[in-house]
Amino acid sequence: MRSKGSGVTAVDRIQELILEEGLAPGDPMPTEAALCERLGISRSSVREAMRTLASLDIVEVRHGHGTFVGALSLSPLVDGLLFRTRLDDHGDLRALREVVELRIALDLAVAEQLVEIYRGTENPELEGHVETMRELASAGEPFPEADAAFHTVLFSRLPNSLLRQLAQAFWEVHTTAVPLLGIAPAQDILETVEAHRAMLTALEAGDAAAYREAVHQHYRPLGRVLDAAGEGEDAPLGET
Repeated sequence: MRSKGSGVTAVDRIQELILEEGLAPGDPMPTEAALCERLGISRSSVREAMRTLASLDIVEVRHGHGTFVGALSLSPLVDGLLFRTRLDDHGDLRALREVVELRIALDLAVAEQLVEIYRGTENPELEGHVETMRELASAGEPFPEADAAFHTVLFSRLPNSLLRQLAQAFWEVHTTAVPLLGIAPAQDILETVEAHRAMLTALEAGDAAAYREAVHQHYRPLGRVLDAAGEGEDAPLGET
């Protein structure tokens, strides 16, 4: 990483090399020796830079095969936010609530786009995920995989790939943090299932207002759980 006044670092120079060479995710990187020669830096500097870049998913080290340009995913963001939620020093789960608030904001922000995409369509794959959630909820079982699949498919037709990745990242943070923080799961999970159904029905009907209300309905059980766990008196999630 760069400290104040340190100027261009080995990390910067390797990133510039990736750009100059037009390398894409999955492409092989020059060898360690080649980087030392081309950049005029020591082997130890290259190794330290590669460790930093690997932690950011800019490069991927495949032992026995070499180093490649990474997937450039949002995994570092997920890891950082997840640690932030666990480090919460307010006792009111504020960091986790903020992540969930961001999820809600994204879901609401794309309402008009989703309506244009799904109006007048039939979506058996999404219907199937809702039915899976219903079956699991009726048996008293959680349904994180079906929930994730529903939102992934729902957002998959949006043209903004970064938005899709952000939505997935925030979902991953909140669903991973809840059990790590020892928060009891919501008891009213059937309400969450019905909210998914209402979201899909509203989009297929071209009703953005009904979709937004269903989004709020989707998060109310989670909001009640966070309020109880944090003993907070915050406004309902996404409804300030």
